[in-house]
Amino acid sequence: MAEAFVGSYPIVKNVIDPVLRHLASHHNGTRVGLIGTRRTISSNIYKKRVDELNLHIDLQSLATPLLAPMIEEGFYNNTIKTVLVNEYLSSEKLKGIHSLILGCTHYPLIKKEIDTFYQGKVQVIDSSQIVAHALKKLLTKHGLLNTEPRPVDKFFVSDFTRSFVESTNIFFRQEVQLEYYPIWE
Repeated sequence: MAEAFVGSYPIVKNVIDPVLRHLASHHNGTRVGLIGTRRTISSNIYKKRVDELNLHIDLQSLATPLLAPMIEEGFYNNTIKTVLVNEYLSSEKLKGIHSLILGCTHYPLIKKEIDTFYQGKVQVIDSSQIVAHALKKLLTKHGLLNTEPRPVDKFFVSDFTRSFVESTNIFFRQEVQLEYYPIWE
């Protein structure tokens, strides 16, 4: 499938290094929190890359395994969200942080709640925005950025649910076409 969309020379880009470059530029020498799925946090990939790049960041990682499913099921607009966010962000691991990385693509949907929890005392970093900016630069560099306006975006999804459609509408604030693509079959 990838070859059909990007040709025979795909550009592989990881989503961690752009975030770490941002941290090195804007948060060097500080204590930084990271929240993500259990899989992301247990991989320890952020810490490994911080060490490999010799960054001066005190990274404190916390798995927040209930946040992504809560968002996927559409429960991000009620009190469950507040209870879970407050419970996770009150963790001792995140005490004294200067900034917090949202290490999951779902988490921007609850960024407002996270900002409210920290009352402006912690900068909440939307990693998806940083990665999107880095990807735009990369595509521009290689002459692959489409600058033509498009009326409808189309995405292939491996799990098509009503709450996913609603989340997509919130993210994009415009018409988006979703098509089921069974990658697991």
